[in-house]
Amino acid sequence: METAARSRAWRAILVLCGLVLCGSAAELRAGTLLSPGAGLLVRKSAEPFGVFAFAISAGSLQQKWLLLKDKLDGDMVQLALCDGDRDNCASPAALKLLAIVDQARARDGRARLGETNRAINLAIRAANDGIDDVWSSPLATFSRGAGDCEDYAIAKLAALRLAGVAAEDLRIVVVRDVRAGEEHAVVAARLDGRWLMLDNRRMAMVEDDAARSYQPLFALHRSAVMKYVDEPMQVSMMAVEAR
Repeated sequence: METAARSRAWRAILVLCGLVLCGSAAELRAGTLLSPGAGLLVRKSAEPFGVFAFAISAGSLQQKWLLLKDKLDGDMVQLALCDGDRDNCASPAALKLLAIVDQARARDGRARLGETNRAINLAIRAANDGIDDVWSSPLATFSRGAGDCEDYAIAKLAALRLAGVAAEDLRIVVVRDVRAGEEHAVVAARLDGRWLMLDNRRMAMVEDDAARSYQPLFALHRSAVMKYVDEPMQVSMMAVEAR
C-alpha cells in the first residue's frame, strides 16, 4: 500500500512539475464588478479581456513572479506527496487545501471553478501583508489563514491545477479597479472558450466581458509575465443588432 501511494504521489509530481506556478468573504461586494449589460467585448486576442499582451523579460513584477514560482513549485511537490499519502502528511495546511481540491474534483466544468472560488474565499481571511506586495505561496497562505488578493489568486491557481484544470486555461490577471482606484488580482479560467473571473471580492464568477470596472494590466502564465498593450473595447448590442 505504501509503495502504491508513493507511486501515485510521484506520478502526480511529474505532472505538476510543469506548472508555474482584496477583501474577506464577509466583505464581498457585489457592486465591485459592473453587472452584465447591453455590451459586447471586442476580442482582439484569445487572452482574458480580449486584449493583446506581450511577454516582458525584466522588471520588478517579473522578478517577483519568478521568485514565487520557485516557492509554488515546492508547494506543488509537497501537495502531490500529501495527496498520494494523506495518512502520513505532516502539513495541516496541505490537508486543508487538499480538502478543497477534493470538493472541486467531484464537480465538472463551471461548477468545479465555482466551488474552488467559493471555498478559498471562505478559507482565507482578508489581511494586508504589512509589507508592500509580498506574494505568498499557497501553503504559506493556508498556514497563516489570511492573505490579500494575490494570495487568494495564487492559492486558487494551485487548487485548480490539482483539481485537473489545464495550465493553459489559467492566468493570474493583475487589473486596475477603476471604480476603487486600486490594483487588484484575480484568477482567469477559460471554459468553453470564455474566460471566467475567480475573485476574492465575489462568490459568483463573471465573464471577462462583464468585468467592466477592471482594466487589465498584466497576465501571469507559466513562467511569463505578459503586459497588456491597450484597454478592452466594447460595442453596444444595439450597434451589433443594427448591422
